[in-house]
Amino acid sequence: MSGLYLMTTIANRNMLPKFLGFYQEQGVLVNLITLGRGTAASEVMDYFGLESAEKAVLFGVVTDDSWRSLKKGLQNRFRIDVPGTGIAFTVPLASIGGKRELKFLTEQQEFVKGEEGTLKDTTHELLVVIANQGYSNLIMEAAKSAGAGGGTVIHARGTGMERAESFFGVSLASEKEIIFIVSRTGQRNGIMKAVMKEAGMESKAKSIIFSLPVTSTAGLRLVEDEQSD
Repeated sequence: MSGLYLMTTIANRNMLPKFLGFYQEQGVLVNLITLGRGTAASEVMDYFGLESAEKAVLFGVVTDDSWRSLKKGLQNRFRIDVPGTGIAFTVPLASIGGKRELKFLTEQQEFVKGEEGTLKDTTHELLVVIANQGYSNLIMEAAKSAGAGGGTVIHARGTGMERAESFFGVSLASEKEIIFIVSRTGQRNGIMKAVMKEAGMESKAKSIIFSLPVTSTAGLRLVEDEQSD
């Protein structure tokens, strides 16, 4: 999807409110937050000036223009280039399921929808489903009915969910699950349609789904061979 990206930020947990406030100031209103832990050895942490291994991970959807502005702010306000501050990066989106969902994720960011596309010659995509907590089984059943092999579930908390009523006519819970599903590019549309039909915004799961291009994979050949038999 031309000009649209999934932005990921990893920072010390005590910096989470500052990063979140900055992103919302800049018009990135919908964020998903999950917690993590750094794995660097203590001597490496000391060398880079890291105070804690407890991390926060933020996900948000940004446009080209938004990212350029955010990047400058991260460098100037947060000194993110200084070791120990954090890291932020973007991955191009391939597709988002639904026009309302697109507007919800990019509100206050100027974006004109262009042609959907992927990185050249990619054979797989990562489907990302954001849903109310407790509906991952429903989502995976729908995905598997369209050929998906399996998925991974991560607990997260959403911000900006109170704005959903103006887009969807319903309220969204802040407690979320993120489901990652790797599929063949040719299966993407079928899986996305199945998830939207069975677990989309009209269901209790209230799912939003988008996809990211995958440049290479390992560990899927035997699974896909079995599915094709």
